[in-house]
Amino acid sequence: MLLLIDAGNTRVKWACVPIDAPLQFPAPWDAIGSVSHQGFEQLAQSISHHDFVRCKISNVAGAALQQRIEQLVLTQYPDLLIEYFNAADAVPGVQNRYRDPAKLGADRFASAIAAHYSFPGDDVVVATCGTATTIDAITAQGDFLGGMILPGLQLMASALANNTAQLPQIALHADSLDVFATQTDQAIASGCLHAQIGAMQCAVQHLAHRCGKPVKLIISGGAAPYLVPQLRQLQQLQPFHWQDVENLVLTGLWIAAKSS
Repeated sequence: MLLLIDAGNTRVKWACVPIDAPLQFPAPWDAIGSVSHQGFEQLAQSISHHDFVRCKISNVAGAALQQRIEQLVLTQYPDLLIEYFNAADAVPGVQNRYRDPAKLGADRFASAIAAHYSFPGDDVVVATCGTATTIDAITAQGDFLGGMILPGLQLMASALANNTAQLPQIALHADSLDVFATQTDQAIASGCLHAQIGAMQCAVQHLAHRCGKPVKLIISGGAAPYLVPQLRQLQQLQPFHWQDVENLVLTGLWIAAKSS
């Protein structure tokens, strides 16, 4: 069994998949889950029932968390082969056009790989919505062109309302929010949501102009469910191709593991 770990700034996601499973989408996870940094010890219990021979990890949360992950995994599986995924010049099928490829976040590159393999032949913009929102462009030929990083919904709301407008409040308005809100809390929610969507639209328009054909928007991440209702409303005004896809980083790690 192959163990995949996506260590992000807020949560640690994990999945296990048979080592010889053929590439298919969505991935044939044998088990999948996530834990908070505070509840990290739950990971040991979650994976204890599996027989792993290999582990691939993407970590963007620093050396301390990396050390905790290694200690936890190797305590249960002392002979386990642990490999760390980092952005590189290329993996089979995807070319990294970052000025310094090694400085691209591992999670962003993994998501790009997953999007390219999941939607072959499409030029795609990948928006991953978490603590930060990252929006990246990948051509149908597999060129990772780069992207943008902006504060995530939680950070935006906190900055505007001194921690009083958090994601639960945004969730109250997400399904029926008017762009031109008539209450302050709704106006904050509208601003945060549409700032995110506006950045995605900008990326889609620029990539479509560059490629000369329609572009698909892929949205993923923990905050994606708050943005999906607004994307549906926007699609009624301005039709475009988009899809909500879960676990892009884990999928990209699986592809990278299979490729190596």
